[in-house]
Amino acid sequence: MTDSSTTPRKQTLDKDLDKLVHVEEATSLVARGLVAPGLGLLFLALAGIFASIYVVGEPKAVIIIAAAAIGAYMALNIGANDVANNVGPAVGSRALSLTGALIIAAVFESAGALIAGGDVVGTISKGIVSPEAVSTPAVFIRAMMAALISSALWINLATWIGAPVSTTHSVVGGVMGAGIAAAGFSAVDWATMSQIAASWVVSPVMGGVVAAIFLAFIKTFIIYQDDKITAARRWVPLLIAIMAGAFSAYLATKGLKKIVRIDQITIIMIGVSAFGLTWILSHFHVRNQSRGMENRNQSLRKLFKLPLVISACLLSFAHGANDVANAVGPLAAIVFTAQADTVSAEVAIPIWVMVIGAAGISFGLILFGPKLIRMVGEQITKLNPMRAFCVALSASITVIIASGLGLPVSSTHTAVGAIFGVGFFREWYTAKSKRRRRYLERKGLQVPEENIDAATIILGDDEPTSTKMSREEVVRRKLVRRAHVTTIVAAWVTTVPAAALLAAVIFLALNAVS
Repeated sequence: MTDSSTTPRKQTLDKDLDKLVHVEEATSLVARGLVAPGLGLLFLALAGIFASIYVVGEPKAVIIIAAAAIGAYMALNIGANDVANNVGPAVGSRALSLTGALIIAAVFESAGALIAGGDVVGTISKGIVSPEAVSTPAVFIRAMMAALISSALWINLATWIGAPVSTTHSVVGGVMGAGIAAAGFSAVDWATMSQIAASWVVSPVMGGVVAAIFLAFIKTFIIYQDDKITAARRWVPLLIAIMAGAFSAYLATKGLKKIVRIDQITIIMIGVSAFGLTWILSHFHVRNQSRGMENRNQSLRKLFKLPLVISACLLSFAHGANDVANAVGPLAAIVFTAQADTVSAEVAIPIWVMVIGAAGISFGLILFGPKLIRMVGEQITKLNPMRAFCVALSASITVIIASGLGLPVSSTHTAVGAIFGVGFFREWYTAKSKRRRRYLERKGLQVPEENIDAATIILGDDEPTSTKMSREEVVRRKLVRRAHVTTIVAAWVTTVPAAALLAAVIFLALNAVS
């Protein structure tokens, strides 16, 4: 017979054990959340130790080591934020798994940085501040330190709120703010700043328009054709060839400056040659891959997966070759100034500085990148391999067009603008396209006359259906999430002034303690 007095004690013990289990679960959850920041801090310490090997015994070794840790912090944030634009569409379209995307991006970002990364960078980013205005070495070092810290902090904040921002604009804002704090407003080249401000509009608009044009082509000539497979065999090789030619010219223009100097005529010849060769090879590849496929859009998506994976690799390589300078440019300037005790308009990047930048970008991507990858690839609008292909193609073509016209562009704004363009075009096409309406009617589907704003929405390309719903539900299910658009655009507009203000405050603080 059980003693009744033991029952309350047993219940109390069970409650205490339940509390312990909940505490353990909470502790485990918190610990998992602290792993990435902890590893990030460890990387900063290792970067400082790595730098000390090369500057031991020098008079300003402490300054260089501190700058190396700050540069590593900047590189981590570039990896966490900026790289998402290269692989996010491939992940969102299910062409790549998140793990596969992280591995590809880490490998090709590092390869681009180390193989084709610029060996010489301007110490005053993009010439926005006159070198003569900050010609004193000590002032210059503090200005570059402030620019690095402020831009890294801003990118960190943007990553935390889920907004992909331009790391180039962050560095530009940091340098501008530090330059103003050091030498006044007259030190800034405002003509250059106006061009950079123009890229806030030029980049996303061009990216969105180019992506929408290619998606319109795919929908018109492939998706809404009765015989999709025959249409795909005719047009997909052309699209893949355009991608190959565009990326060849893109890499020749932006990604291979360190390896070889190429003139415009040679770049055009490289692009045309890649286009012709790829068009021939793609005909055989698409015909073999499409043999036996069902006449459905799901089949078409398979034809775009491999080109999309290749585009993610090439975008990552080009990004590593170009944007590593955002992390290591100011660091290289600090190293040169500290060692030579003079300020130079251009400096060479030591190999150990480039290693810190490349490793930091890859490490930051692995530790903190998944959040922005999911944001870019999944949360702005729904992507499939065909839409993601248009985004990747737009990213390379827009840079080529803009470079030829002398227009400033941001790779981040271009890629995200392309995603906006794809989503907004789908909204318009769903509501307004007569070709789509006729196609659905041939399939025996009733299509109401009202447009999408009058409470008709048709979702999906595989099995289109018509559903009556309330106006509130229509707004909620828009193909582009307005909340993300607002957040991202607000972050873009405030990047330069926010980084500049932070840099000015940090510069003044460094001046006060020096």
